[in-house]
Amino acid sequence: MQLLDVRTPPKFESGGGGLVSTASDYARFLQMLLDGGTLDGRRLLSRKTLELMTADHLGRSPGARSLAPRPRFRAGFRGSPPRGIASVPGSVGQYFWGGLAGTTFWVDPAEQLFALLLIQAPGQRDYYRTLFRDLVYSAFDD
Repeated sequence: MQLLDVRTPPKFESGGGGLVSTASDYARFLQMLLDGGTLDGRRLLSRKTLELMTADHLGRSPGARSLAPRPRFRAGFRGSPPRGIASVPGSVGQYFWGGLAGTTFWVDPAEQLFALLLIQAPGQRDYYRTLFRDLVYSAFDD
C-alpha cells in the first residue's frame, strides 16, 4: 500500500483522504471529547451531539454471528460491545477510530482516559493497535 502525499491536494476528498494534524492538536481534540465537548472551559460540541455521536444507532447486523463480536459502529465512531463479550480490553462506553495507515485513538470515559497512537504502518496496523491497547490497559495498577 502506498501512503498519500499529504502535501498535494487529494483528487477526491473523502474520510480516508489523509487528514493531517499535530499530535498536540489531536490530543486536545481527544481531551475535548473526554471532557464532554468542552475544552479550556469553552463548549465546542454540545453534550447531546457527543451523546448521539457515541450511541449505537445500528445494532448488530441481522445475520451476523461470531464468537468474538466486533466493535459496533456509532454515528461518529466505533464503540465497544457490551460488557463481557469484547475481544479486546476496555470499558463499556469507550469509543474509537483508526486511520488507514495505522493511526488510532480511543476515549474511555469510565477510566477517564484517552489514548492516541500515531503510526505509519499500514501492513502492520492491526498488530500495533492491539499491542498498544493491551499495553495501556495492562499498565493499570488496580
